[in-house]
Amino acid sequence: MADRLTQLQDAVNQQADNFCNSVGILQQFSTPSKFPGFDRSGSQTPSQTTQQQEDHAHLFATVIARCAKDIDVLIESLPSEDSSTEIQASGGTRGQTKFESKHSRFDNYRALLVASLRHLEQDNREAGEQLEDVVRRGEALLEQVQAALADIAKSQLDMQHLVADGTTDT
Repeated sequence: MADRLTQLQDAVNQQADNFCNSVGILQQFSTPSKFPGFDRSGSQTPSQTTQQQEDHAHLFATVIARCAKDIDVLIESLPSEDSSTEIQASGGTRGQTKFESKHSRFDNYRALLVASLRHLEQDNREAGEQLEDVVRRGEALLEQVQAALADIAKSQLDMQHLVADGTTDT
């Protein structure tokens, strides 16, 4: 079982890497914000960028889905919680065979692992909630920055119009 838990942990770590890499790709290939009246041409053609985005999106969607299926299979391969509690309830400490004693220790170890996994799941939920809060605050800051950039771009355009009007008046 320890080998299965190690495989499960490795698969979860791989999935975390997949999510991290997919976010990096999204940042790398995202299109810049558009400002009205302010045109800035990029170095890549839109069809080239769009094709790369679609390729990366398809690749990461496939990798993430495959890894999620692997995680599901590994979780399903773990012994059920009901079977360990039934075995513990039916067996006493007197008259146990050597096998039963080892099996009982295994069940105790498994129960500790299950409790540890539940604790980790709770920690994961809390971390997820914190991450969602940070993302919300980040999105709010992004909106403020975009609004400020829009104001700056508008001010620059207004200044260009004023300078152009000032040179034509003289």
